[in-house]
Amino acid sequence: MSDGPEWFAPKRYGLGATPVTWQGWALTLGFVGILILLSREFAGRPILLFAAAVPLIVVFVVIVARTTRGGWHWRWGEDE
Repeated sequence: MSDGPEWFAPKRYGLGATPVTWQGWALTLGFVGILILLSREFAGRPILLFAAAVPLIVVFVVIVARTTRGGWHWRWGEDE
């Protein structure tokens, strides 16, 4: 278990997480908002959109993984 914040809860099956605190929801909504702004800014220029979005996605996934209760690993539905 981590000593840091737990903003996300792991999915029961597979890999991933769901926001469970206001911080997790704020991070998720901010991420989606920035992606929408980027898609409008770089409309018609997919290479630039890709170059701008990939680092943002990587940072988001790392933050989510580090703030998920119990960490990220593949889950098969068993209670942990």
